[in-house]
Amino acid sequence: MEPLAGKAALVTGGSRGIGAAVAEKLTALGARVAVTYQNTKPDNGFAIRADSADPDAVVAAVEETAVHFGRLDVLVNNAAVFRVGPLDELGRDEFDHTMAVNVRAPFLAARAAAKHMREGGRIISIGSNVAVHAPFPGFALYSASKTALIGMTKGLARDLGPSGITVNVVNPGPTDTDMNPADGPMSDAIRGLTALGRYGTPSEIAEVVAALAGEAGAYVTGSSINADGGFTV
Repeated sequence: MEPLAGKAALVTGGSRGIGAAVAEKLTALGARVAVTYQNTKPDNGFAIRADSADPDAVVAAVEETAVHFGRLDVLVNNAAVFRVGPLDELGRDEFDHTMAVNVRAPFLAARAAAKHMREGGRIISIGSNVAVHAPFPGFALYSASKTALIGMTKGLARDLGPSGITVNVVNPGPTDTDMNPADGPMSDAIRGLTALGRYGTPSEIAEVVAALAGEAGAYVTGSSINADGGFTV
């Protein structure tokens, strides 16, 4: 069975990690999937080079996807930057770039996508567990950007609910990716903060996103869902 057959989706930052896993899962469920990338072009699928720090590129990617597929049903805002460190190393430039990629880009993409979506459209953003619980110093900027997604999601859910479009955010916990490998220098301490005692995999996060993109997400909107192995319990 292909529950997303006939649907068209855009996954930003879909060339690796969670984004690539989401694109693969949506494709397996029958959706036609476009991804954006900045440096490494994926081998398969419809790929659009777009820097999420560029507001015009973000909107253009949405429009190109809608034209290419003739429709747009699912938007997954996954592209993000991960800037952590001492406060004296996180200045105005770092703030502006983080907010441009992690907050402005999802907002503009959602705004552009909603114009193409019919009833049953889905907008899903990838947040972070540190929007709920920041256990270490150095996360002030990154946590702020991911917390903003939660508020944005609630507002968009109200704005787009009358059109039958749902909007949700998934907050992954420690996930084994290039940015946060399960064998990294702090991995043992990070694993110890989860109830399950392990890192998640990109495919596990993709399963949650896929559920929200399908019929399981039909009556879920404005929600912040923690897929974090019990990191925030």
